[in-house]
Amino acid sequence: MDHLKYLLAGKTLCDHLFVGVTNPNPEMTAEEETDPERSSQQNNPLTFDERRLMIRFALMEAGIAAETFSIVPFPISRPDLLENFTPPDATYYLTIYDDWGREKKKRLESFGLRTHVMWERPLEEKGITGANVREAIRTNNGWRDLVPPAVAAKVEEWKLQERFSELFSATSGS
Repeated sequence: MDHLKYLLAGKTLCDHLFVGVTNPNPEMTAEEETDPERSSQQNNPLTFDERRLMIRFALMEAGIAAETFSIVPFPISRPDLLENFTPPDATYYLTIYDDWGREKKKRLESFGLRTHVMWERPLEEKGITGANVREAIRTNNGWRDLVPPAVAAKVEEWKLQERFSELFSATSGS
């Protein structure tokens, strides 16, 4: 729900929103010194297409017309590739809660890209994280309240509780 909140905030600032999916595939994922966990398989258990569909259905369910947004790969670990996915005159909307958020802003600006910080808040105000949602799905513990109904439908359709449980078991060695 918190991801949706900042997507909707970004949409109020533009006519057409490009939603960037970070770590869209293993080839575009790299270790990040400021957030080492973000490249792990447990933190990237879905395909780009699965994530794209979840975002699309959540935005449309929130009343955003499909023709007013696009969902694209966003290889933040490889900002040299961004020009392949976003318009050259794009403004990159960010929310910042920690060193990783500040690093993203610095990285984008180092490539001459225009950024706009929608808000910067302390980490304790971040709210729900992707890790929180994945763990709640894996343990079947209140996850439906953490995601939009359209996303919940995909979680169930794709049997993500089973997949996340298997992935966690495989990567934790238990």
